[in-house]
This record gives sequence, structure tokens and C-alpha cells, in this order.
Amino acid sequence: MAHETSGSGKTSVLRTPRFWIAPLLLVSIVMSLLAALYMGGMLDPTKNLDHFPIALVNQDEGDTLPGSTPPQQQNLGDQIEAGLIEGVDPEKVELRRIGIAEAQSKLDNGDLYGAIVIPSDFTKRTFILAQASVIPGDVERPVITIYTNPRAGTISANLVSNIGQMAMDKANQTMGEQLTAQVTQQLAATAPDAQLSGASRLVLTDPIDVRTVAHNPLPEGTGYGLAAFYYALLLVLAGFTGATIASTLVDGMLGFTPTEVGPLYLHNEAVPISRFNTLLVKWALMTLLAGIVSGLYLWISSALGLPITDPLALWEYGAFAIAAVGITAMSVMAAFGNLGLLINLMIFVVLALPSSGGTIPLEAAPRLYTWLGEFEPMHQIYIGVRAILFFGAKGDAGLIHAVWMTAGGLLIGLIFGAVVTRFYDRKGLHRRHKAPNALETVDVAGA
Repeated sequence: MAHETSGSGKTSVLRTPRFWIAPLLLVSIVMSLLAALYMGGMLDPTKNLDHFPIALVNQDEGDTLPGSTPPQQQNLGDQIEAGLIEGVDPEKVELRRIGIAEAQSKLDNGDLYGAIVIPSDFTKRTFILAQASVIPGDVERPVITIYTNPRAGTISANLVSNIGQMAMDKANQTMGEQLTAQVTQQLAATAPDAQLSGASRLVLTDPIDVRTVAHNPLPEGTGYGLAAFYYALLLVLAGFTGATIASTLVDGMLGFTPTEVGPLYLHNEAVPISRFNTLLVKWALMTLLAGIVSGLYLWISSALGLPITDPLALWEYGAFAIAAVGITAMSVMAAFGNLGLLINLMIFVVLALPSSGGTIPLEAAPRLYTWLGEFEPMHQIYIGVRAILFFGAKGDAGLIHAVWMTAGGLLIGLIFGAVVTRFYDRKGLHRRHKAPNALETVDVAGA
């Protein structure tokens, strides 16, 4: 009778609402959060712009206004610069007025997403264009160049192009109206019967030749700049997923958890080892895995055509990143048990991907992602990988920052895991099978 009662009690769990509601509710919440974070961060980057850095380089030397008495010096580049600054929301787009050398240096380091460059002969060419509208001859429109930085991100290059084009459309319109009025006035003064031709009026209406050029274009085989993001994602997954797999296998072989392989159900006798020493074993295994997996990533990526200029740096940082993520993930699982799997999923995947900056730059993402990017491991790893792949492994391109932040995360994982597991050991909270109670003993004997 006792056995029947026990069996009935166990099967009754399936009839309780909590048995069905708990997994349905938890999975629905996590997946809804995932959808909100991912879709909310990428649908409208322009709307979320926050101090998006673009250089404004004005090299215009100015020129003398033709026909002016006394001679009047004008600088149309200054007018364009003032118009651009006035027409752009400074809270959304940060136009940095710097020199050409500094702009190129910051583009090379990934500190800028783009640059708008007004050349030194802009005013001179504009005056020549105005004169050519009434005097026959070949002429070229003055040029303003919008430089994008594809190595800093594909979406950021598109944003720079769109921002620059919108700003220059307004500048073109303003300058076109000014030149048309000026030429018409001069023509009326010198030749009252002459009229501005339709072709000349059309040229003066759109006087500036705006060109969009990629600064230091990416080579082939980089997925239009997405290779750095996907490589960083691989490193994070190697740490997070590798830690989960390795931890599960170690616990199974040490007899702490059962292992199922198809129809086989194995549960080894528990090995008398402390929680802290178990964690040390897992950390050692994760460190070995980090070097192996980083090497495999490097070999596979190179074989598939990814151009890698500094393979040693990529292997070293890749192994470091995998170890940091994996060791921290193992510490979380050692502290929280099965709940640690969900915590790791939130830290290393759910919150990490949209705040990585690898697809949508953080300056074009919701403010929450910018805050998360301050400490989320995915963003730090992406910055390090991008510096190695696209910026020559230069420290000031983000590699030093990435190394220090990765080291900080590793240190937190080591301290947290050691403190918690040692505390559990001192309190006698050992990983042992629960002793069967009296009812279960009777049931087994009866069976």
C-alpha cells in the first residue's frame, strides 16, 4: 500500500498547475525579452543616435570675390561649416572640427565613424563655377568628400553616408540659391539684356559635387565588416557553451549528476571531492580548451578565406577571451547550480548580443545598450577582435581596453567562484546524494 501511495504522490505532480505553468511562463518571459532587445535595437538606428562621432575638416583657404571693388575676401568653406553645425542636432551627431591629419588618425583607430572634408580650393572652384555660368569653357564643380569608415562597422558606414548626404543636400540648396542670386545680379549689372541660361541655372542650383568615399576599404573575405562581430560571437559561445558542456561532463564522471546517452542511464558513484577542488578541475579543463578552440577558430577562419594579418595576436586574445568567459560561467554554475545556466544565458547571450556594437554601433542604439556595453563581455571582446582584424592590432584601436576589461572579467569570475565554493565547503554543503527516507526504504524493500 505504501508503494502505491508513493507512486500516486509522484504522478500527482504532473497534475499540478505549477508543473505546467512554471516552464511555460519562464520560457515565454525569456524569449519575449530576447525579441524586445534584439528587434528594439536594430529597427531604427537613426532615431537612437546619441553623439555619433563624425569629423568635420575645413581646409578651405578662401578666395577673392570676382569683380569686387575693393577686393573682398570670402571663405565659402566657413559658411558650409557653420551651416552643417547649425543644421545637425548636436545631441545626435557629434561633429568634431579637427584637422585632416587628426581625422585620418582617428579613422585609422576606429575612433570616428566618418569625416566630411572641405578641400582647400573649395571657394576658388566655386567662384570659377559661377564665372563659367556666363563665360563659355570647361569647368568642374567644387567637391566635398564624405569619408566612411567601413572597418568600424557596416551599419555605421551607412549611417555616415545618410547623415552626410542629408546635411549636404541642405548646404547645396543654400549655396545654390546664393550663387544664383549673385550671378544674376552681376549679369544684370554688366549686361542688362543678357539672361542666365537654363543649363547654367541648373548647374548653379546644385553647385557642390558631394562624393562618398570609403576610408581604408576592407579587403575581400571580411563579410563587409561583419567578420569581427561573428568571430567575437564564436569566442563568447566557445566560453559559455564550452563551460556548460565541460561542466556537465565533469559532474557526470565525478558522480554528481546522472549521464544519459540514448537509452542508457548512468550514475557513477560520487567521488569525495570538495566543491572548490571540483571547480579548480573545471577551470583547468577550460584553460586547456581555450587554447585548443582558439587555434581551431584561427585555422578554420583562415582556411575559409578570412584575411588575418596578425594570427598570433588573434590566437592569444581568442584563447584569453574564451578562458575568461568559460571560467566565469563555470563559477556562476558552481554558485547557483541549474539556475546558473539561465544567468549565464542572460549575461553572455541575451544581453550581450544587442549591446556588442558589432552590428548596430552603440551610438545608434537605445541608451540601455550603451550602458550595457560598458561592462558586457561581448562588447569588450568585439572591440579587441576588431582591433586585431581591421586595425593592425594597435593598442589605441581598442585592443588595450579589451585586454584590460577581459582580464577584469576573468578576475571577477575567479574571485567569485573561489569565495562561494569555499564558503559552501566550510558550511558542509557538500555535493552528495540525499539519503532515502523511511518511506522510500519500505517501497524499495516491497518492490
